[in-house]
Amino acid sequence: MEAFIVLIKLLCAHLCSDFIFQTDAINNGKRKSGSKGLGYLTLHSMIHAIVAYLFVAEWWCWQIPVVILVSHFLIDMIKCKLHKDSLTIFLTDQFAHIIVIGILWFFLYGEKIGLSCMACPCSSKVWFVGMAYILMLKPSSILLSLFLDKWTPASPNTQSLPNAGQWIGYIERILILTFVLIGSMEGVGFLLAAKSVFRFGELNKAKEIRTTEYVLIGTLASFTIAILTGIAVSHLL
Repeated sequence: MEAFIVLIKLLCAHLCSDFIFQTDAINNGKRKSGSKGLGYLTLHSMIHAIVAYLFVAEWWCWQIPVVILVSHFLIDMIKCKLHKDSLTIFLTDQFAHIIVIGILWFFLYGEKIGLSCMACPCSSKVWFVGMAYILMLKPSSILLSLFLDKWTPASPNTQSLPNAGQWIGYIERILILTFVLIGSMEGVGFLLAAKSVFRFGELNKAKEIRTTEYVLIGTLASFTIAILTGIAVSHLL
């Protein structure tokens, strides 16, 4: 198996386990004190280990699930003990997990790095693109939420649909990533213009300039993440 694809699979497994398979019950449960919190932490870490093992599909390599299980449990336990959510803690937590994955991959497959990374180009493209689309979902949503937290209005709009903003962001970033990957940058401009038209009435009626600035920062940050991810993936492919 191509060594580089293994690294991509490990990263995809991490994204799926941390942002798709981790339910709100698990996320809230692992923050509890005592045996109940440890139980949720163990469950979450086991999901990471199993998904990584299945994604890589190197059945002889028992080190992958063991290292992922232990390291994820310890890193998340430290994070939960801080009892605080912030952009810095979120990025530090993700960076620590990625570092462990990188070290594990290098230890197991480092000697194969010298082999051609284009041995299975189709497989590489599938995993790269798949990881990019996963990033456009909950990972980007959490990152944006933490980034915008200090500007969030004290009295949010209670008339909006439940989770509507989150799903708008998902669809928006998926469309932008798709436009960038197919080389249709004019589609990105059209999407930005369309969103501006739809929100013009709301922003025009805003009593304070901060509402307009908040929406503008969120929109530009969301577009930036999707565009930069698309450009990075296009160059890697």
